[in-house]
Amino acid sequence: MLQDIDVIAWDFDGVLNRNIVNDRFIWVQQFEEDLGISWHTFAQEMFTDDFKEVLVGHVDLRDLLSRWADKTDYTGDLDHFLLYWFEKDAHPDFDLLALMRRLSNTHVRQVIATNNGARRTRYIEEQMGYKDRVETVFASGRMGVAKPSAEFFLHVTNALKVPANRMLLIDDREDNIMSALDMGWRALHFTPNTREQIIKVLGSF
Repeated sequence: MLQDIDVIAWDFDGVLNRNIVNDRFIWVQQFEEDLGISWHTFAQEMFTDDFKEVLVGHVDLRDLLSRWADKTDYTGDLDHFLLYWFEKDAHPDFDLLALMRRLSNTHVRQVIATNNGARRTRYIEEQMGYKDRVETVFASGRMGVAKPSAEFFLHVTNALKVPANRMLLIDDREDNIMSALDMGWRALHFTPNTREQIIKVLGSF
């Protein structure tokens, strides 16, 4: 398969980062115990259409967090809160890290294609070390457009100067997979049921 591929575009959350179990983020599990804050109240304020604006770089996540803090009289340090969030949400898939190392010795280029705002993208690159594992990180917060928009995939192919049919997306969301296929990419739907087979197929190169 990989002889027909020039670039693997890895999704991050749900693929490289095993932070989602049964469609729920792992970091949420200890939220109320660790912080003494209602998750429902936090989520109701944070994860609105404004959060979508964070993902495309129109709103700073810290500003959105500050608005929540003002409304709920939260007096904690917001930078510490963000660090807590990012650290608790970091669950790298070590099997995929090993696979990425193996693939780095082949002709295949590797990038990350993720829907993330600028602050978390920097954390992924620097604190989690992914800037040294891939050629570049294509993040919606920098590009101004998010998956599954066709413009996201067009931006990536244009930036890399690679034909669409030589691109392979590995993503856990079906809508992203379908959009990539519509744009002429190849794609593999990464789920708990397909995970081992995808690792086996890519690792056999």
